[in-house]
Amino acid sequence: MKYLSILALSCLLLCCKNATSEASRAIEDEKEVNASDDMSAISTKPFREFKVLDSKYIDNDTLWQTFNADLADFTEATYQQIKPLVMDQDIPTLHKHIQEGQLTYELLTKFYLYRIRKYDRMNPKSLNAVISLNPTAINDAIAKDEKLRTMDVSQNFNYSVYGMPILLKDNINASSMPTTAGAVALQDNKTSDAFIVKQLKAHDAIILGKVNLSEWAYFFCGDCPSGYSAIGGQTLNPYGRKIIDTGGSSSGSAVAVAANFCAAAIGSETAGSILSPASQNSVVGLKPTIGLVSRSGIVPISSTLDTAGPLTRSVSDNAIVLDAIFGQDTSDSKSIKNEWQSPFYLKNLDDASLKNKRFGAFKSLMDDSLYVAAIQTLKNQGAEIIDIEAPEVKLPDFIRLLNLDMKVDLAKYFKNHINPNIDFTTIEDVIAYNQKDSLNRMPYGQQLFYGISQDSSTAQEFDMIKSVLKTNGRQFFDGPMAAHDLDGILSINNYHAGEAAVAEYPAITVPMGYTNEGVPKGLTFIAKPLHEKLLLDWAYVYEQASKKRQTPENYR
Repeated sequence: MKYLSILALSCLLLCCKNATSEASRAIEDEKEVNASDDMSAISTKPFREFKVLDSKYIDNDTLWQTFNADLADFTEATYQQIKPLVMDQDIPTLHKHIQEGQLTYELLTKFYLYRIRKYDRMNPKSLNAVISLNPTAINDAIAKDEKLRTMDVSQNFNYSVYGMPILLKDNINASSMPTTAGAVALQDNKTSDAFIVKQLKAHDAIILGKVNLSEWAYFFCGDCPSGYSAIGGQTLNPYGRKIIDTGGSSSGSAVAVAANFCAAAIGSETAGSILSPASQNSVVGLKPTIGLVSRSGIVPISSTLDTAGPLTRSVSDNAIVLDAIFGQDTSDSKSIKNEWQSPFYLKNLDDASLKNKRFGAFKSLMDDSLYVAAIQTLKNQGAEIIDIEAPEVKLPDFIRLLNLDMKVDLAKYFKNHINPNIDFTTIEDVIAYNQKDSLNRMPYGQQLFYGISQDSSTAQEFDMIKSVLKTNGRQFFDGPMAAHDLDGILSINNYHAGEAAVAEYPAITVPMGYTNEGVPKGLTFIAKPLHEKLLLDWAYVYEQASKKRQTPENYR
């Protein structure tokens, strides 16, 4: 962690320097980051004091202006009346309540909007999770109610995202709201829908709004807290507001799900950005095999490692959302052609079993009592657990891979997916823009962006970096799996997200309880590519046997 202290010291010095010396010092600091290959710069960090709490760019009155008239008849009494029908209910149960006439998609959408307004900003319990709201969300919900009256509801209907209000991480393009990646530079970036948003709409989901994130998906400042962006302010963890780290970078997605602001949310991950906040906020987070879910129209870090994925309160809901969003996108170079039809991931989930399944559990994690208890739960369900040593595998030039990819991939996003009225073409354009108002646009600096700007390689060298990382990542898992005939690997939170990222292996984290200090933790299953169905089966059996998730006390 040596570089963290160096970056912290430099951050203090930066405030007293002009833009030129700031750039110079940040570049030197970034060299230290590159040399370390430590991935905590883009993941969960120890909790620290915040320089900035509330957004300087979101006006709460303006945010709600569109909805005030439509919410006028949705009173506190209405909220309390339908609260038992909505709070912590899974998607099939919400559909059931609607079909029974106890609820409508309009009321469901208004419930989430009311709750966001009640808890999210400018109050003692504010979480700063939501950045923007879809102005057509209520009308979209009314349309779903009208359509339902003429539909022949099939057996699978209750296991779909139809009419479900879903929040998007604000690096995902959606036509009704700007896509900012949390950055002031993109505050006016109104675009067409990303492929994944088109998938959700094709399955009749309601896009409720956008949520905060660690700015530029946590590959920007280097030493800022998880969940901070200049646009969204500081997202806070509902299990310990201003006490427990949110994890990053899909911070707002996880917080919104944990606090019942939506039926589900979409996040994105490069190395831990779904697994980290999901585990930190006691929700289920799935990082799919790279290429299963489209990345087109999502502000990138790395075309080698990026993927989008669902965050939900239950494993079954995670499967339902994945069934809606997977699919081949010919404009995505790593998109996977698949032959299966939805619903695929939810199918036969109730019949899942762990009998005769063999999992590797790291000996180095056995001092964690929650992990040990989770392992015992798996054993009780028939799983075989084999203690394994973590292979001594390094991930050389991991940060360089991200540097080299983002320099090219962000320029491609600017060319193909940004609003045409925004004239950024390179990462250097963003750096220069931020330097004009550093206090408001980058209060924690932009060290990682300087590192991206300064890095370069030959095509051959870059191919070698990617090849070594993928080989080493797969060796980390494949060695123990082959030696012990394992079906999967068990980890905690995002502890082995880096290895899974470069191996391009999928992973899912499920709530496994809380420490004595109340910090949530997740049991993480890791498997080989395209084994999401198995991951969901295993996670479901564990979830149903353990039932560890609790609603955050102050948001019940």
